[in-house]
Amino acid sequence: MGNQSKYAVISDVHANAEALKSVLRDIKKRQIQDIFFLGDAVGYGPEPNESVGLLKSECKTIIAGNHDWGVLGLTETVSFNEYARIAIDWTKGVLRAENIEILRTAPLKSEISWLDITLVHATPCEPEKWHYLLTLSDAEINFKYMHTDTCFIGHSHRPFIIGMSPSGEFKTNKQEMNKSKGSRYIINAGSIGQPRDGDPRACYALVDESRIELVRVDYDIQSTQKKMSEAGLPHILIERLSYGF
Repeated sequence: MGNQSKYAVISDVHANAEALKSVLRDIKKRQIQDIFFLGDAVGYGPEPNESVGLLKSECKTIIAGNHDWGVLGLTETVSFNEYARIAIDWTKGVLRAENIEILRTAPLKSEISWLDITLVHATPCEPEKWHYLLTLSDAEINFKYMHTDTCFIGHSHRPFIIGMSPSGEFKTNKQEMNKSKGSRYIINAGSIGQPRDGDPRACYALVDESRIELVRVDYDIQSTQKKMSEAGLPHILIERLSYGF
């Protein structure tokens, strides 16, 4: 099988350029050209400008996430926790104009017809409301809003694959799944910069014609933590990177 049919989907970088660079190296090592980004380039982490710049140069599509919109003032941040709001305010003070423009022009949802995939940060149903898709009943609702066979999401920082057979049966896996004819899929690509499934390694989705895999990549967590500390970002955000929570 040629590399044309292989692609990578990444999400929730959250200004963690160390993690992003490690993942991009891993993707390049596999000779994959097509990378799609599901939003939340910024927030929490210490390198928003470098992160947005890398995403712009490496990704075919950039989707907007709720933290991106929070920085732009396009979504209310009242529902964000206190530490997330502190990080958003800090980011507003350092994000350069060209990177603000990249985030401002990013769509909330995109359908890539040649791959038959939908890209969205939160959910295909009401993407601007930032719902979480965490259960099979959430998935059942959202399958009805998909116009493609496969939809990639981020937002919860918890990777999973949900497959629905033509007869409507579900199967789930947190690491990999073989594709079967006629089935449809919702895939949470996990988080590059702020994993929350108990595994501190960066996570992304790797897909080809026959298989979906959630790949974990080590990165220099301490380097990111040092930069966060130097930026004066909240201690709790620094600590949680070590544990993936």
